[in-house]
Amino acid sequence: MNIKPIKTEADYNNSIKRIEELWGAKMNTPEGDELDLLATLVESYEMKHYPITPPDPIDAIKFRMEQMGLTKTELAKYLGSQSRVSEILGGKRDLTLKMVRTLYKDLKISADVLLG
Repeated sequence: MNIKPIKTEADYNNSIKRIEELWGAKMNTPEGDELDLLATLVESYEMKHYPITPPDPIDAIKFRMEQMGLTKTELAKYLGSQSRVSEILGGKRDLTLKMVRTLYKDLKISADVLLG
């Protein structure tokens, strides 16, 4: 096992290839230990070079609406009125703290995402 830090995209690609070769290795074996170390290094490299940003609050609401099959009319019971829903989804009005609480509690949308 010759593990080095992942510093370049080539190092990253080589590590991914090696992980694919080791996939399924049993834990507490040399191959399993190598897989564990490489996965940790790849995760660290990806967090630094390919960060995942949180979704936009409006996109999160639209996504949840799609998941739950909600219409704008049905969303109005959580946000106040159909015109308010249109304003919020159109970006013309910000969510209030009360709306964030309601969306978090009733639709299970993360408050962190809603607060942006």
